Amino acid sequence: MIPRRIDIAELVRPNKVLILYGPRQVGKTTLAHRYLSTAPAFPGGVVTQTGDDIPFANQFSQCDLHFFRSTIPQHSLLFIDEAQRVPNIGRGLKLIIDNIPGVHVMVTGSSSLDLLQSAGEALTGRKTVITLYPISMQEVLSVTSRWDAPRHLPDYLRYGMYPAVLTATTHREKESIARELAGSYLLKDILDFDKIKDSRKILDVLRLLAFQIGSQVSTHEVANAVGIDKNTVARYLDLLEKSFVLYRLDGFSRNLRKEVSKMSKYYFYDPGIRNALVSNFNEMALRNDHGQLWENFIVMERVKHLSYSGRHFNCYFWRTYDKKELDWVEETGGHLYGYEFKWKTANVVPPRGWLETYPEANFRVIHPENYLEFLTTTT
Repeated sequence: MIPRRIDIAELVRPNKVLILYGPRQVGKTTLAHRYLSTAPAFPGGVVTQTGDDIPFANQFSQCDLHFFRSTIPQHSLLFIDEAQRVPNIGRGLKLIIDNIPGVHVMVTGSSSLDLLQSAGEALTGRKTVITLYPISMQEVLSVTSRWDAPRHLPDYLRYGMYPAVLTATTHREKESIARELAGSYLLKDILDFDKIKDSRKILDVLRLLAFQIGSQVSTHEVANAVGIDKNTVARYLDLLEKSFVLYRLDGFSRNLRKEVSKMSKYYFYDPGIRNALVSNFNEMALRNDHGQLWENFIVMERVKHLSYSGRHFNCYFWRTYDKKELDWVEETGGHLYGYEFKWKTANVVPPRGWLETYPEANFRVIHPENYLEFLTTTT
């Protein structure tokens, strides 16, 4: 079992809601139950429910304060799994924490489509939101040495970082799990949401983006390629982002006449899901998409690390109209840090336009020989 970087014991507080959310099958429920098995006793006990229980979800959605008071004791812990399936979840949680003294609340959700939208305004000032991602390299390093981790790097790029994938013992098993995750779990929230009737089109969009990793995405071009209008493409991209399938990266600009900033790049939360969508789990030596896989892997591992570190960074890519670019830019405390991600070690100089426009900025190339430092430290 790989220890996770999130310590729930430090986050659960009286009359506050802890929202633990993220992609399906990353271990949210496991992490919550691990906490429940070791947590000190609550005077009012522990009340465990799930949004998959339709009678409970219907009763909760009525936001009946008498029902809440009769079923949730004071100074207890209320745990609701799959909370995004409960209508009026935000309003109900607000009533609970505002009217039941000393209650602790913890909820999990596999999608931000409903959970944060419905809970956001109602729980302003009353919640802590934590995202749990697939296993991070820093978590891997807690059970694997820095000398042994590079040996497994090709597998991470091919099959991804989901817990079930990492604990599988054979390549065939890893591939099977990655395919199941892509088909049975991650897309379930999307296809069930917002009355999407034709799953083929959204899958076409996903597959098209799978071949455009590291490139700016034009909704107009995607719409023409898939055969739908660009507004539908924009809606699909929003759903895919909120369902933790795609991560959006915007362009950085302080000089709009030279720098491209209107279009975004999209990365997959997990490279194994991307490879499942394009049906390519070939060994690295047999692939022609090393650079794309490497960029996707490093971007998302860096996102995990920054999120778990608790420090705030604004993250972008940088590109000019004459096609000078950087893969990754971090901005914090008035400082700029630029990075280029290369699968093969090479002497890479920073783009001339970057140095001319931002002479105070730092620049580094991240490659397989130095990536572990980048994924375990902050700038």
